[in-house]
Amino acid sequence: MANPTTRETLKQYCLRNLGKPVIEINISDDQAEDRIDEAVQFFSQYHYDGIRRTYLKYKLTSADKTRLAAINPSTETATDSVSGNTTTWYEDNNYLVVPQTVISVINIFPFSDKGNLNLFDVRYQLRLNDLYDFSSTSIINYDLVLRHLDFLDHVLVGEKPIRFNQHDNRLYIDMDWTNDLTTDEYIVIECYRKLDPATYSDVWNDIFLKRYVTALFKKQWGANLSKFNGVAMVGGVTLNGQQIFSEAIQDIDKLEQEIRSTYELNPAMMIG
Repeated sequence: MANPTTRETLKQYCLRNLGKPVIEINISDDQAEDRIDEAVQFFSQYHYDGIRRTYLKYKLTSADKTRLAAINPSTETATDSVSGNTTTWYEDNNYLVVPQTVISVINIFPFSDKGNLNLFDVRYQLRLNDLYDFSSTSIINYDLVLRHLDFLDHVLVGEKPIRFNQHDNRLYIDMDWTNDLTTDEYIVIECYRKLDPATYSDVWNDIFLKRYVTALFKKQWGANLSKFNGVAMVGGVTLNGQQIFSEAIQDIDKLEQEIRSTYELNPAMMIG
């Protein structure tokens, strides 16, 4: 199939790209599966088409609030190899577990009621008194006032510090869990998630992924053949696994440089 839509059709596409069934591609099915996993992981980590910017919300439960507000830190001791002195370090368990598909968390929505305007809100009064007629009133002053209010909120209230690492799937939010949120309120995060090829089958047909999987198959094929390098086959054919391996390494290096320089998002996406 020229346009792979499943994991298996991608595998067969890449094997045909290397010469199957005209020549035998000496890699096992397990090796092919491992190389596909490796390619999908690299694709999701560095290619902007392998991830999606999205918003997730979580409803805070009473059990969460009790756990997060409790003083029950994890401890770890450290011992000086020279003096033998031992110190104990504490870390609060102020984290929420996020889905494994999340690779970075870049923001959490502020805990405020700014989405609701009332009669005594300064933004409501500005719109009521200064912006009654958009055709004859400049909005420059209105924009400057809103920017100033946002700056004051940033200075006086601030943002909740967050920490996240995709390998432990824990989102740490350093705030007062007793008073900042109440039970049944929502925490909304802005994050990047991996696209699951099983759900979004068009990922299997991505031009870069097809080229990258083919190169990884070729590398594995060359590595397997290099164990028998120089052995003469029936008909006088001599295996040259080292050349296949070297060509594959060059292809992989070229593709990885291309994805990092052309298709990777700004590193700022990993902040948090």
